Amino acid sequence: MTLSALTYAPTSQNQRVPDYAVGNDEQPRIYDNETLLSTGEKDDAIQAAYRQIFHEQQMLESYRQPFLESQFRAGQITTRDLIQGLVCSDAFKRLNFESNNNYRFVEICIQRILGREVFSEREKISWSIVVATQGMKAFVNELLSSEEYELSFGDSVVPYQRSRILPKQAQGRLPFARTARYDLRDRPDLASSNILGSAIDLGDIGPNLLSSLLGLLIVTALIIVTSAAANF
Repeated sequence: MTLSALTYAPTSQNQRVPDYAVGNDEQPRIYDNETLLSTGEKDDAIQAAYRQIFHEQQMLESYRQPFLESQFRAGQITTRDLIQGLVCSDAFKRLNFESNNNYRFVEICIQRILGREVFSEREKISWSIVVATQGMKAFVNELLSSEEYELSFGDSVVPYQRSRILPKQAQGRLPFARTARYDLRDRPDLASSNILGSAIDLGDIGPNLLSSLLGLLIVTALIIVTSAAANF
């Protein structure tokens, strides 16, 4: 049974307001396939697409998609097709879809595909219904075919984090790549704990790690004793 998506009201976020800021180092570089002429420029756009979709933490050589890259360089697919192929790849699915709940996966995709934060918990729930009832690919395709994506990036522009500049503030909004993977939904204990000032709970470390540490201490002690005996 297919459930209808919940309605949600867009909030007044920066990317919904025309940007009149003077360009600076915090402004993202825009890669538009319609203006890319050389092979090097296309390679830069491909690299930017990987960085946007996988972020620096997940960019490994083994996760590259050579067939998609060759199609893009040859002009056989658009930038939107490249993004769709990266998001629907086995690597992205394993790293982000299979290792997170639907709410977190929705947040990741909106950040990386639409280049903005989610409007509200209601938007998360709405898109989570699409993921649960229609599947991951249907959800991704709806984002890529949405009016918001069309107006923001179209067929040729590599998605980027929109409007990081905050007016009258010295520092802009931090990149999504620095956002922690776990939030209060996954780790409710983070809400009541002081990460910097609290002591480590040995019960959370796990017996296997404790055994390994104990073994390492024993081996180190034996090496010290053997060395001391040899000196005598």
